[in-house]
Amino acid sequence: MIKNVVILTGAGISAESGLKTFRDANGLWEGHDVMEVASPQGFSRNPTLVLDFYNQRRRQLLEVSPNEAHKALVALEAYFNVTIITQNVDDLHERAGSTQVLHLHGELLKVRSAGGGRPIPWQKDLVVGDLCEKGQQLRPHIVWFGEEVPMMGKAIELTSSADLLMIVGTSMQVYPAASLINFIAPKTPIYFIDPRPSMASDPEKKLLVIPENATKGVPSVVADLIHKVP
Repeated sequence: MIKNVVILTGAGISAESGLKTFRDANGLWEGHDVMEVASPQGFSRNPTLVLDFYNQRRRQLLEVSPNEAHKALVALEAYFNVTIITQNVDDLHERAGSTQVLHLHGELLKVRSAGGGRPIPWQKDLVVGDLCEKGQQLRPHIVWFGEEVPMMGKAIELTSSADLLMIVGTSMQVYPAASLINFIAPKTPIYFIDPRPSMASDPEKKLLVIPENATKGVPSVVADLIHKVP
């Protein structure tokens, strides 16, 4: 019997709301080398560049809305204990109405002191000179390359207890997030929804691949799961 449903989401689900994934085919992020705008070293070298990069992301996020895939996942909460583990730094799951969302890579609408500490909500631009209570520069609450993923342990715990895993809009190529699939119990059903899936269906492993965009594939799977509820 399915009780705990864990959903792992990536950039593909947010892209359909109009959010840029901001990683180009050549690996550049909006024309920048990733280490320039998403590493502690890049922030130390040029904090203005890094803050402006995330200011642009934040402004764009505030202009878009959850799509049908985000909304469909909310409907599952009436039937199952649903936890979303997302690689995305946007708040579209929360805005859609999902109540249990774990952000692996941080949150764009929060900032924290460069010296550490608890994150605080933040929706305006962040600039050099915006300081915490102790006088240290504030930085985006984002997990940068080279930094630990502090929520990974909790994500592993949740995945280990899943009765069903749904993967949406992620290549399953970014680690450590991609390793979560290794922590599910044997024979746990897996739905993998992505227009360019990196794996194939495997009935032996109870893996079903749906090669569709999130806004088409997720509502279809959700409707099927709800239909099967006794």
